[in-house]
Amino acid sequence: MTNLKVVVWAKQGCSYCGEVKSYLETEGIDYQTIDVTEHDEFRDILEVKYGIRYVPVVEIGQGNKFTAVTELGVEHLQSALEKLKNEGVQLS
Repeated sequence: MTNLKVVVWAKQGCSYCGEVKSYLETEGIDYQTIDVTEHDEFRDILEVKYGIRYVPVVEIGQGNKFTAVTELGVEHLQSALEKLKNEGVQLS
């Protein structure tokens, strides 16, 4: 089984970001947070990678290969995680 890393790009005061983090915690999934609150250069990175500047963005992957969930709403994250689970992938 492959262990994947989860990274949440978020900002302070973002209700969608809070929902994503709460969901991951409820599911027992460890994650790293990148706080873009006072870091426009981090938003620049999101724009280059995915063509967006908003958060939350959830990256799931390993090494330098990550898939991003950029749609707002926990249901999109649930769907992506379920797909990985069905493929036998384990989250670290």
